[in-house]
Amino acid sequence: MGHPAWPEPLSVDSAPVPAYGSGSLADLLPTLAAGSGVPGVTASLPELAPADRNCVFLIDGLGWHQLLAHPAEAPFLSSLIATSRGGTGRPLTAGFPATTATSLASVGTGRTPGEHGLPGYSALDPDSGELMNQLRWKPWTDPHAWQPYPTVFSLADAAGVHTAQVSAPGFHHTPLTQVALSGGTFHGRLSGEERMDLAAAQLAAGDRALVYTYYSEVDGKGHRFGVDSDAWRGQLMYVDGLARRLAEQLPPRSALYVTADHGMVDIPFDDRHRFDVDEDWELNAGVRLLGGEGRARHLYAVPGAARDVRTVWREVLGEQCWVASKDEAIEAGWFGPHVEKRVRDRLGDVIVAARDDVAITAGRREPNESALTGMHGSMTPAEQLVPLLEVRT
Repeated sequence: MGHPAWPEPLSVDSAPVPAYGSGSLADLLPTLAAGSGVPGVTASLPELAPADRNCVFLIDGLGWHQLLAHPAEAPFLSSLIATSRGGTGRPLTAGFPATTATSLASVGTGRTPGEHGLPGYSALDPDSGELMNQLRWKPWTDPHAWQPYPTVFSLADAAGVHTAQVSAPGFHHTPLTQVALSGGTFHGRLSGEERMDLAAAQLAAGDRALVYTYYSEVDGKGHRFGVDSDAWRGQLMYVDGLARRLAEQLPPRSALYVTADHGMVDIPFDDRHRFDVDEDWELNAGVRLLGGEGRARHLYAVPGAARDVRTVWREVLGEQCWVASKDEAIEAGWFGPHVEKRVRDRLGDVIVAARDDVAITAGRREPNESALTGMHGSMTPAEQLVPLLEVRT
């Protein structure tokens, strides 16, 4: 008897590429700003009717699938689905990787990862040869050289729109805020209730307004305890109340949009679901630097080893993950329809995106990240799809 055929690795082209240009996070703010008459931006979500005053409330980590699975914990948000996005209720896609730094840059600049240049949790800085953590901005590099495009907020502010961000005080001067969310005024408030009240007040402060506010702990509890935990459900209940509080204070001629930067999946703590590169000589061979995060990896190969690294990773993980060369990922549109040269140089020689409920960890190099229960980053619907919920006055 012959041996059964080995299963074929996942085709790179089978990955569900984000809806860049027609339904991604990068399309939201340009559409709202264009509706307010801001020059230099394009409305690519025509189902969103223009409003004089627009507010975006971004809930870190609240994926579309997680919201759909918990209507009892989020009655207000769930009630908005049927009437949102022109009555279609359809979600947006986050963009790849589905992670906070990348998504916030896409939201704030209105550009794809291939343009704004924050292609993951960590990526290579070609000038230094080191990994740069783009959430914590370490090691430090010039923010405006790293991401040179103006934010939509700055374009709106220059066009006379009253523009404000309301978030945690500690975010005021961070490099990520500078390159993704700056423009107009920043208002730091500690509690969620204070943020909602001030966001509503800022929305009323101009005949035309663009206001952004943010809440992080849905993501925080999901990472620590998982999206199947009581702690996560408690945060969903809390943020549902915040959204209702903000909606009830909207001034006339306003539109509130509730969205998120990514969803999340829980990864079991066993050897069938977690592959520790630090303990696996085969996966480690030829890899000079390990970037990204557990669900979306950039592999930077030692010179001449990129093809071998891709071959080995496809053999070991190719049934559970999409494993692509840099050229294949770019050609497939993972980072958007256009990848600029400065961004291309930051991408891994091999890029790995998980399809199944698995994670590629590094227990010694990344002990904290490797200990997380909930993870995100890849192109699965649970990670990619984020709500776009609408309230209008």
